[in-house]
This record gives sequence, C-alpha cells and structure tokens, in this order.
Amino acid sequence: MSTPSSPYKKSQSLARGLALLQALSTFASGAASISELSRATGIHRTTVKRLLQTLMEEGYITCSPSDNSYRLGYQVRQLGEGFKDEDWVTEIATPAIGDLLQHTLWPSDLCTLDGSAMIIRETTHRFSSLSFHRSMVRRRLPLLTTAAGRAYFCFCPEEERQQLLALIKLESTPQAQLAEDPVFLRQLIDKTQRRGYASNEGDWGKESRIAAIALPVFYQNRVLSTINLVFLKKVLTPEAAAARYLSYLQETVAKIEEQLVCH
Repeated sequence: MSTPSSPYKKSQSLARGLALLQALSTFASGAASISELSRATGIHRTTVKRLLQTLMEEGYITCSPSDNSYRLGYQVRQLGEGFKDEDWVTEIATPAIGDLLQHTLWPSDLCTLDGSAMIIRETTHRFSSLSFHRSMVRRRLPLLTTAAGRAYFCFCPEEERQQLLALIKLESTPQAQLAEDPVFLRQLIDKTQRRGYASNEGDWGKESRIAAIALPVFYQNRVLSTINLVFLKKVLTPEAAAARYLSYLQETVAKIEEQLVCH
C-alpha cells in the first residue's frame, strides 16, 4: 500500500526481501531454514525461496552447504548491527574448512561462543567419508569437555574466563562440577597453552567415542571462533592427530585470520 504523500506504489518484493533480512538478524543461532523464515515472516515458502536466491546472488545472504540454512552475508555489514562478527567469520571460514577436509579427510567444525557453550556454525561432516555424524550445524558443545570449547576457554582473557566459569557453575551439567575444580582447570589451561592447541579424548560423555584437536581463531586480540578436527579415538590419539594434521589446521586458521584483517 502506498503512503498518502508518495505517488509511488510500495514494492512488495523489496519489502519482503527486507523482512527476510530482518528475520535472519533475529535468529539466536544466526541461521534459519526456508520453513523457519516463512513462519517468521508470514511469506509463502515458494516466495521465500525465490527472494533468498536473489539476496544470495547479490551477496546479502549465504547458504550453508551443510544443512541448507541461510545466514546474513558480508554485504549486510553496510546495513546495520544485525550482521555480527560470528556471521562474518562463518562466511570467510566455510571455504577454508572445506579445503582443510581435502588434506585431512576427517571432518571439522567452525564454532563460536554461545553463552556457556560453543555452537557449531559450519561443518564438513556432511562431506567427509570418515564422518560419523551428518547433522551438526547448531549443535552446542560444552566449553570444558570438548576440544572446540577448550580452545576458546583456554585462550580467552582471564577476566572473560572467570565470567564463563560463573555461567557454567549455574548449570546442572557435568561440566559444572569441573568448573568447581581449580586443579583440573589449572592443569587444563597450562597444558593447552603450553602445547598451543586444545584436545579431548572421549571426555564429553555424549560423545565418548570421539576425540578432537582444536585451535582458536583470533580477531582484534580476542578469540572470535574455534576450529576443530574430529576423529575416532580408537583410530587416533590427539597427539597422533596433532603430529599428522596440526600444521594443516594452523594453515587454515592463519588463512581465516588474514582474510578477517583484509575485510
């Protein structure tokens, strides 16, 4: 409907496209499916799909190859606050972890902090012949029992670390007990910082068969995200995985950090 002071008709397509961008900026995970966007905006799924294709071609959104979810793209940085650094690093890191898969064959996850846990924002599980999981995007990983979480926890500033521990202690989870153990925490931090990478070897009860190594991704002197390399602990120990693959993981992180600076 046009406004009384304007001789021009309102562009329904533009309004709907903007509604989709606005909806995407409000999803806590930073990503949404066509169905979720349709429900959030009241726009028919077919129309949503058509508009998303146009927005993607113009660089305003990206589509995850892992689960076909949509996220705000780099162009949205020009439009406002909805595009967070976490969205930015996801867009940059997605092709980088795809390249990493070619060297390791084992899958990787790109994770960012979400409260007292890490949330998987992108993954190569879907494309790895060695993957034991397919649906990983948006899964939450504990900070103190997973490699991705430990990479963030052990390399973030001490003040932030204490804030994270305060949040974890409020939980009714196994990691809440670990947060109360100063000996465990000091050994974890010292070991991780000394080696330069984080690891776990079946420490997360939900995934006791799994081991992983992980590195932080820094941007503007803070940990922006982490990238792990996941494998079966009966096949590799974290030390063996580091000896074989850590250099590839380091190259991937360096590539991402360089592109973050360039943007």
